[in-house]
Amino acid sequence: MGSELIIIPIIFGAIFGVFYLYFSTRNKERLALIEKDASIFMKGKQHAAPIWKVLTLNLSLLLMGIGLGTFIASIIDNYSTLDEDAIYPATIFFMAGVGLFIGFNMTKNLDKE
Repeated sequence: MGSELIIIPIIFGAIFGVFYLYFSTRNKERLALIEKDASIFMKGKQHAAPIWKVLTLNLSLLLMGIGLGTFIASIIDNYSTLDEDAIYPATIFFMAGVGLFIGFNMTKNLDKE
């Protein structure tokens, strides 16, 4: 009967010990990195594109992708026997995703300039 009362505090103590060691070690490692090289805090932001350019670029490419997806879905619907209920959403979402992917890559190029 006494062993059940001892096991629970041991389990909680072990869990507390693991978390304590993890967080205290992580803190010490970070402090050592800061002491070694504090220049990581001195840099600030390097050249980054303004947020309005990024939003405009991504929104325009998203809308172009949706429009192109609707157009392609209409062509596929007219010239095939596929189900209309499946073609439109699939093509629209696919082309919107392609537009956002292109926007992501173009945004990376904006940041490099």
